[in-house]
Amino acid sequence: MDKIRNAKYQIGQVVRHRLYPFRGVVFDIDPTFSNTEEWYESIPAEVRPHKDQPFYHLFAENDDTEYIAYVSEQNLLPDTSGEPIRHAQVAEVFVQDDNGLYHPRSAMMH
Repeated sequence: MDKIRNAKYQIGQVVRHRLYPFRGVVFDIDPTFSNTEEWYESIPAEVRPHKDQPFYHLFAENDDTEYIAYVSEQNLLPDTSGEPIRHAQVAEVFVQDDNGLYHPRSAMMH
């Protein structure tokens, strides 16, 4: 039986990539790898993560652009910069509180 690991990060949390210069807000979590084999094989072998860990969908950004990223837990670190995320979809999905934390809009409706 496969052991499902608990996700280290949560929806609404700001994280940054361990190797590459981008950061983002978690908007969905897969308990294990759930993308295409083609996508997985496109990752250079020396940095290719294990599939049996949580994978995070991020509203991501770097210095040049905003995009959607799919990142393994082993390649993420908490982002403690306190800088706001400028990705346009963040405001559609999340509400930012006075402490700079992001909360799903649907949770705020209740």
